[in-house]
Amino acid sequence: MKKKQYLIATTLIFLLSFSSVIAKEKNNKPVLTETQKARIEVITKRIEEIKNIDRSQLNSKERKNLRNELIEMKKELKVTNGGVYLSVGAIIIILLVLILLL
Repeated sequence: MKKKQYLIATTLIFLLSFSSVIAKEKNNKPVLTETQKARIEVITKRIEEIKNIDRSQLNSKERKNLRNELIEMKKELKVTNGGVYLSVGAIIIILLVLILLL
């Protein structure tokens, strides 16, 4: 019974401290150079152009190319914005490891 209580308490402490770490990381944005700012502006303009395209007139290959282009641009934007992102799966694995260690 005590083991479950310790486990629950440890998990709650971990989750509460983890949320404060995430909040601190969001405030720390990396400083961008002028070339990075220009590239971000070009990418956002291109994304807007793609959103305004009438996709009903495109064939499947052209739509696939547009989709791939969007995916690549979004990946590039994530890299330039920086930050560490944890997926739900990673959080679950961390919790399982903690449970097994305790």
